[in-house]
Amino acid sequence: MSDDQKPSDCDAADRFSKARSERASALLEDYTELIADLMAEHGEARIADIARSMGVAHPTATKAVARLKREGLATSRPYRGVFLTPAGEAMAEKARQRHRIVHNLLLAIGVPAEAAELDAEGIEHHVSEDTLRAFAAFLTAKGEGERPKD
Repeated sequence: MSDDQKPSDCDAADRFSKARSERASALLEDYTELIADLMAEHGEARIADIARSMGVAHPTATKAVARLKREGLATSRPYRGVFLTPAGEAMAEKARQRHRIVHNLLLAIGVPAEAAELDAEGIEHHVSEDTLRAFAAFLTAKGEGERPKD
């Protein structure tokens, strides 16, 4: 590759910065999704349940919930659990929808169900909106999908 074809240091820095930001967003999405599931099942999400479900230590879950609260995605009440704000509920629903579309695409192309579930959990956070729309359009054309909500 010649010098004029190499990406600039700024381009590389932008890509790495975007990747770090996406990983941080993925973590928020995972926590909001889990909290929504726990709320649906138990009426609230306790830190101990969040930590156990995420496979992390109690202090790690506490820090994650503090971040959700700072971002306006969750609230908590003394002697009660953690609850999602409307913004947190919207994030959880969008993450669920992304997961369903990616999971259904993987199934449609022949990936075994167990592998599709595991792979979708990682892929869902790193797919652009354009790619997600293309996945959904493919599934819809095959009669197997849903359109992403904007």
